[in-house]
Amino acid sequence: MVSPNGHRSALGRLSPPAGGASAPIETDPAIVTGLIERSKVSIAALERDIRTKTGPALFDFLLEAFEEHKRVLGDPLNLQAIMAGMEATWWLNDKLQEWLCEKNAADTLTLSAPDNVTSEMGLALLDVADVIRPHSEVVAFLRGVEGEGFLDELAKLAGGTEARDAIEAYLDRYGMRCVGEIDITRPRWRERPSTLVPVILDNVRNFEPGAAERRFEQGRQKAQQKEQDVLSRLRALPDGDRKADEAKRMIDRVRTFIGYREYPTYGIVSRSFIYKQALLEEAERLVQADVLPEKEDIFYLTFQELHEVVRSNRVDDQLIQQRKEAFRSYHALTPPRVLTSDGEAVTGAYRRDDVPAGALIGLAVSAGTIEGRARVIFDMAQADLEAGDILVTTFTDPSWSPLFVGIAGLVTEVGGLMTHGAVIAREYGLPAVVGVEQATRLIRDGQRIRVHGTDGYIEILP
Repeated sequence: MVSPNGHRSALGRLSPPAGGASAPIETDPAIVTGLIERSKVSIAALERDIRTKTGPALFDFLLEAFEEHKRVLGDPLNLQAIMAGMEATWWLNDKLQEWLCEKNAADTLTLSAPDNVTSEMGLALLDVADVIRPHSEVVAFLRGVEGEGFLDELAKLAGGTEARDAIEAYLDRYGMRCVGEIDITRPRWRERPSTLVPVILDNVRNFEPGAAERRFEQGRQKAQQKEQDVLSRLRALPDGDRKADEAKRMIDRVRTFIGYREYPTYGIVSRSFIYKQALLEEAERLVQADVLPEKEDIFYLTFQELHEVVRSNRVDDQLIQQRKEAFRSYHALTPPRVLTSDGEAVTGAYRRDDVPAGALIGLAVSAGTIEGRARVIFDMAQADLEAGDILVTTFTDPSWSPLFVGIAGLVTEVGGLMTHGAVIAREYGLPAVVGVEQATRLIRDGQRIRVHGTDGYIEILP
């Protein structure tokens, strides 16, 4: 069987090779294609089969669905594909620094890597902006959006039907995402599409038509040019042909697998949103039966407790109230940077003597140096970005990726080399430093800063 990109389909051979999860896998794009296809089939089956389940039967079904979810995630080939991309990244950075004295060379070599669902999500919102941009009445209307009924109102405007259809198509693909999306209780973009409006308007203002395709192609060409440069320089070294051949194999490997690193999370949140929708429908039935005052009250119950409420049509109102009050109290807490499984909060400091006085130190996760205006943002829905701005925030997750297409650099307080913000910053070619303690307090909104993404520090400029 042949996939649309010309590679043999891996659907028929997705069993792990002999040797288990630690055995190396072939550098074959069909492996990624097959894993993605398998995930899509599993999610489609879940969405189809859950529709007929209500009451206690829904909970029996969900227990089986959770096991299927574990099976998909626990497929040894899934982990092998993720680790293949990460290990190739580490190999390239280590060897090219050793052989060519070049730091973080893999950052450029992974630009516009295929099959990265999170970076595709950011670029796709540029395409939505292309549909909206020609219609001034729609743009003016979106500037005044406050509630969640605006999609229905769009159809009344000139160009509004096209705009609504473009946003709906985006939500069909990515509407299960949101800030803090691993928490099933957080409102999804499909539930609160107004969250996307500020980002769409920024894209309308800051970009020309066709920006998504141009940006991806520019990244692909830059990566290709970097590959040619690296291989040419390696061949000029002693034993250069061997070094170049090894590097070429690893470049092919990183570009084959690094994009897939984002897909399992996409699968997790896709399935979780289906679970959530079914449980909220069940909660609505409890509200109609006067068992619960609000359907969101189920968020304060465990799965087993909610199962019992559905079975008995009785709920402990006092328990829910206690948990609501406890949850409110948690907002006053400041989480530690590191918390061990034993509950120990670990503190520490960077030991660096190779940075300018007064520099803010962090982890170098995406190469390059950029100067610009710092925009300190805590809520994606409140973003107001101009071209050349540098995003400074506490942390990012995949839902922040649509902002990345409009910024010049990234600084976060939390993160590491393989967290989502770092991966997408490299994908888009944005200099980025993460793990910068108290960055949102030490950098003021509007200040000019210089981000040293290759060396891992930030300078606050006069």
